[in-house]
Amino acid sequence: MVDYSTLPHHRVLCLDMKSFYASCECVRLGLDPLTTYLVVVGDQNREGGVILASTPLMKAEYGIKSGNRLFEVPRLPHILIQEANMAYYLDQSVAFTRILQDFVPLEAIHVYSVDEAWVTVDGTERLFGSTWEVAERIKNTLKEKLGLTCCVGIGPNKFLAKVVMDNYAKKSGIAECDYGQVEELLWPLPLKEIWGIGSRLGKRLNSMGIRTLGQLAKTPLHTLKKKFGIMGEQLYWHSWGVDLSPVYASWQQESQQKGFGHTITLLRDYTDVREIQTVMLELSEEVCRRARHARMAGRTVSLGIGYSREAGGGFHRSRTVSLATNITMDVYRVCLELFRENYTGGVVRRVGVSLSHLEGDEEFQLDLFKDQVKERKLGYVMDSIRSKYGSTALLRASTYTSGGVARERSTKIGGHKA
Repeated sequence: MVDYSTLPHHRVLCLDMKSFYASCECVRLGLDPLTTYLVVVGDQNREGGVILASTPLMKAEYGIKSGNRLFEVPRLPHILIQEANMAYYLDQSVAFTRILQDFVPLEAIHVYSVDEAWVTVDGTERLFGSTWEVAERIKNTLKEKLGLTCCVGIGPNKFLAKVVMDNYAKKSGIAECDYGQVEELLWPLPLKEIWGIGSRLGKRLNSMGIRTLGQLAKTPLHTLKKKFGIMGEQLYWHSWGVDLSPVYASWQQESQQKGFGHTITLLRDYTDVREIQTVMLELSEEVCRRARHARMAGRTVSLGIGYSREAGGGFHRSRTVSLATNITMDVYRVCLELFRENYTGGVVRRVGVSLSHLEGDEEFQLDLFKDQVKERKLGYVMDSIRSKYGSTALLRASTYTSGGVARERSTKIGGHKA
């Protein structure tokens, strides 16, 4: 048992904009998102284009949701297919955050994604009433000013607000879970419905006979720590509804970049090893460009490969090298090693590369040999040219092969057309 009386009791809201991209498109077209059949796709010209969002009716009546492909959408007169307009969605996301600032100061807002945020409303009782009342006021204001519907989870910490929002508020609009309701509301939930427990971790827990949050809570802490390390400890406390992560941003401490990463979902099946390696090279280039821009270098290279939905699975592996680097070919060579050691020949639909364990570029330079100094300088020169003349001013020859994706992605925001 946990003595909840010793824990902080904040007033935290977790807000999620319902079917955000699809709702934005409906509003832009003067339609009601709740009565319109509409999907947003990354590229209308590709039957394999990924569905980025769909309205509630598309999900309920046709089973079309994020991750489906364009060819799965019925071609019917009442179904609208809209290509992603990322610049517009980003504008709406900024407007969403600005509205939140009408209720709380900036440090009380934690933006989680383009359409989701936590808001701590401690101390606003005299202005806006109870936690439930302020949730309703924010919800109504967003609908009035942006035409967008949101759902709200309420809890004493971020974890409880998020999980009750995901599992209850999406049906009722607003839902609340206090410490005393964890056993009743959250323990029956399967692990796959719990924020922070991905499919891989869920399978490992399932293999231990743990399938619900309640079963996780009844698992001894020492067992979880032995099996999962510090992650096991977090799992245990989350299962009891305990989350001590800060609910206010600290503007006194400058946040430090932990790493640089880039992941893309491919618009078709990749089975040719050379094509997959071309994508790995392009991602290595992008990750190193970001590191150089921040004047950082890293010692740990990670590669993630996701197989198709039918095949399932994939792998994520890391390797730490002796000298920090932000040189594209250094990172790519490590990715190649990891790929050759772990790739089983599956159909690839997702590739990710990241660079972590960072240190300042100045420290990195001291350890470089003469040839590495030339490579490093070349990287900065290429960055400068691309910055001045555009990202496609200099491209590697492999980008022009069938596997290359850099040219097409250069015209997009977040991988989709601006």
